[in-house]
Amino acid sequence: MKKSVLMVCTGNSCRSVMAEGLLKKWLRDHGCGDVAVDSAGIATIPGLMASSNAVEVMKREYVDISNHRAQVISGRLIEEHDLILCMEPVHVYKVVELLPGAESKTHLLLDYAYEGDREKPKILRVTDPIGKPKEVYESVLIILKDAIERVGKKICG
Repeated sequence: MKKSVLMVCTGNSCRSVMAEGLLKKWLRDHGCGDVAVDSAGIATIPGLMASSNAVEVMKREYVDISNHRAQVISGRLIEEHDLILCMEPVHVYKVVELLPGAESKTHLLLDYAYEGDREKPKILRVTDPIGKPKEVYESVLIILKDAIERVGKKICG
């Protein structure tokens, strides 16, 4: 079983923090609270808060991300985590650039979630909702919820 998961996106204010919150809740609800979950961004301002639309759509899932503060991805963070799940290919490249040898534990979230599944989406990139209407955040939430349930089952057994 994986002991720590790092979610990665660009700004660490929408997608990765939403995925982090959803996975923490799923693991807690399924008795796997011993798995550490964190998130980071490849191009963010440390301390940046989660976007207000992300906070709002996550409240409907009973997940509070209002206290989140962004952090920048680093070699140390990558090294500390057993599984790294990225929202887009550029995030995977950045992780591997920062820590060569991390390829085996670094995946696109949707690719990892749907691995071996005939229902695998054709597009494996999670759309960045930043600056877009709340409906885009809601669409991203739907995609993330399904993927996170699949990830939770993989790491929790």
